[in-house]
Amino acid sequence: MSEEKKVVIKRLKSAQTMGQFMVDYYRELDQAAKAGKPKIAWCTSVGPAEILRALGFLIYFPETHSAMLGTSRMATELIPVANAIGYSPDICSYLTADIGAFCKGVSPLQKAFKIDSVPKPDVLVYNTNQCRDVQDWFTWYSEKFNVPVVGIHTYRGVGEVTDAHLDSISKQFENLVAPLEDVADRKLDMDEFKQIVALSRECSDLWDQCLAKAAAMPSPLTFFDGCTLMGPAVVGRGTQKAIDAYKILLGELEERVGSHDGALEDEQFRIYWDGMPVWGRLGVHSKMFAGLNANVIASTYCSSWIFSALDPNDPFTSMARAYTELFIVRSDDYKEEYIRNKLDFFKCDGIIYHNAKTCPNNTNCLYGMPQRLEQDTGIPSLIIDGDLNDLRLLSDEQTKTNVEAFIEQLEERK
Repeated sequence: MSEEKKVVIKRLKSAQTMGQFMVDYYRELDQAAKAGKPKIAWCTSVGPAEILRALGFLIYFPETHSAMLGTSRMATELIPVANAIGYSPDICSYLTADIGAFCKGVSPLQKAFKIDSVPKPDVLVYNTNQCRDVQDWFTWYSEKFNVPVVGIHTYRGVGEVTDAHLDSISKQFENLVAPLEDVADRKLDMDEFKQIVALSRECSDLWDQCLAKAAAMPSPLTFFDGCTLMGPAVVGRGTQKAIDAYKILLGELEERVGSHDGALEDEQFRIYWDGMPVWGRLGVHSKMFAGLNANVIASTYCSSWIFSALDPNDPFTSMARAYTELFIVRSDDYKEEYIRNKLDFFKCDGIIYHNAKTCPNNTNCLYGMPQRLEQDTGIPSLIIDGDLNDLRLLSDEQTKTNVEAFIEQLEERK
């Protein structure tokens, strides 16, 4: 395509704040695991963290560990270990990489933070709003550690969120309280619970505002930035520390917008990304798009930790709504309308769908959605094959060729 050129991506200073947040998060868990207190709950990334915090648990989110296995490129060699004990290579590579790492006694935490291993849980709590894989994943660890596992079983393909949905899910949340109280050895304080829900809502609102700054032209951040900046929204919601971190990030983004300072030196094309990132190629993909003057500015993925329905005045019902409104569990009609609105809001020239081979729940290009949306909006799309963690499932050369051809298509349109 064009000649090779030096790629300049302007890094956010506040990324260091987010990095330190994650260091502190993992070290606090490690200290608690060694001391035996506070008690530790494992929770899926869009599980009921607010209830756990209100009961005094520190919370470990295994998906963040799996993403680190991906970014460190350890995952591909560990997945076969889980395959060998019966887990199919076709299921979630977060699950297989993480279980493989546990079986081998290795972790990216060892190199990154000098932490020997993941923290031992006192209880495991899942929500199947992501997929059924999390239930199997957590049940396996429940047996390994001989600790209880409890979970929420959610709906799939949800169009309108109805009172019937909310009644069912909120009742399941309420039913978690008694077994979790038994593990925590304390009662749920409703005032504390409401305060934590309020903190989660504030964190969510700030993260939403940060991501929305990408609508500026040029965009002050990229999707690839977002994948590394979302840590506090995932592991820290319900805490003041996460709020403080996002206030710093939002301030820097506002400064960039005010001075028309984009993440790329020459942003010519604006791309929306649907689905999971390829964790082991985050930097490679960031540079590839930047080298084509294309900014992947927003995604369905990073927005998964925006819970605008949370209401401290009605914590159980609002949690039920927030965790049932999640993009991943919605109907195709809802998803298409959602993406249409985002393409317009972010003024996108094109959309890329990641066909993540082991994550069908976060893959939206399998049943004609790209074709329907392109016909409806006139905005071109590209499907790239790959995976969140298993690098054997993508071709770097094919991805590069396809992306270059796609950007050429966008150039011709302009």
